[in-house]
Amino acid sequence: MTDQASRDRIIEARAALAEAMALHEQGDLEAAEAGYRQVLARGYRTTEVLPLLAGLLGHLSRAEDALAAWDALLAIEPDHAVALHEKGLTLHWLGRTPEAIAALQSACAIDPDNPIAIGNFAVVLADAGRSLEAIRHFRRALALQPDNLHLRHQVRRLGSRSVPFWHIPMMNDAPRNDAFEAAIKAAVGLAGPQALVLDIGAGSGLLSLMAARAGAQKVVACEMEPMIAEMAQQIVAQNGYADRIIVHAKPSTELAIGAELDAPAEVLISEILSSDLLTEKVLDTFEDAHRRLLAANAVVIPRAASAMGCLVTSENLADYTFVGQVSGFDLSAFTAFAPQRLPIHGTMTGWKRLSDDVELVRLDLQQKKHDAVLSRLRIPVTASGPAIGIVQWMHIDLWEGVSFDNHPDHYADGGWLQVLHSFPEVIDVAAGETLDIAVGHDRITLILLPLAEDHG
Repeated sequence: MTDQASRDRIIEARAALAEAMALHEQGDLEAAEAGYRQVLARGYRTTEVLPLLAGLLGHLSRAEDALAAWDALLAIEPDHAVALHEKGLTLHWLGRTPEAIAALQSACAIDPDNPIAIGNFAVVLADAGRSLEAIRHFRRALALQPDNLHLRHQVRRLGSRSVPFWHIPMMNDAPRNDAFEAAIKAAVGLAGPQALVLDIGAGSGLLSLMAARAGAQKVVACEMEPMIAEMAQQIVAQNGYADRIIVHAKPSTELAIGAELDAPAEVLISEILSSDLLTEKVLDTFEDAHRRLLAANAVVIPRAASAMGCLVTSENLADYTFVGQVSGFDLSAFTAFAPQRLPIHGTMTGWKRLSDDVELVRLDLQQKKHDAVLSRLRIPVTASGPAIGIVQWMHIDLWEGVSFDNHPDHYADGGWLQVLHSFPEVIDVAAGETLDIAVGHDRITLILLPLAEDHG
């Protein structure tokens, strides 16, 4: 080919590229695609045209074609950071998350100070459930772009999404904190400052800090949510106790003596009780700790917990748990899907008691083994009305003379909520009668079922 012919081909290719780019800018994407492909067929500025074509195909939602264009570019330039970044986003769009993570990780390694790439990598990690890694990358991107409101929002969103809403009101619950600290002080005073303290479900690290302030020289804490565990260790350091408290980001079932613990713990502190007592695998956790992690005579805080409750009626709460005639249709069958347990707060708290307080279930947390239990409880009815269920709360025995409860008469703004255990159907009861209830637990949930035929 003569030099003139070569120059002519370049001129033609340049003109074709200019036309394709003009069509792209005008929004005629199909014509622009054809133009870009003609330019590529001529071998003109391939590494510059492929990104234009890939971007256009992505805009047309032709993800597979866009991916092929990015792959074609990477076959020429394997370390093309933009291509790797865009390939990662396209793979994520296609639901191929592991491949997306690999591509975005490579893009960030090549261009480590690109906040956009780092932020997008964090988004994909978060979508993959790798929250702790995601928030670390969001923070890294935010450090590079401190004024980026989108990144600031993502850091906050991911952190709040990973932490249940009740953590902060629980930390602000002064009566609860005072009760636990009184028990912890007594336990450390009894066991001595050299006694190893184990804190299961450390959360913010508050109970570990109380133990260290009471004089404990070694506290081993564990928190299964990695993001919370990292924050707890940071809080421990900020408060000057990093030399005495270590927080492991794992559940207690993954701790071992000889690894995380030097010896069996002589004091166990744990606040993993849920509003309905058992949901957070309390029995499994305490049994495992007794079996593997505690000294034979270890002090356990709390040492017992009871589910308390009373029979209630409420038109307001009934609307959350029962359905009947709606717009002239019978929808009552849908009540089968109603929640068995309903945390009550705010506008949902309008209810009237139909019985005195009764103890429903008691757990001795010093006991080394717990079987599922079910028994009959006869509740004297003190007021007539349509009984919709039982409002339940907790009473926690922390130490001799030290207890805490979230009784609805005086506790409405802490981390624990009262819980409505709804009946399968409304039961009309009258003052002076009794209502028989099957009460117990299956080790992970409370069982509260009316034996309706037996009331009278």
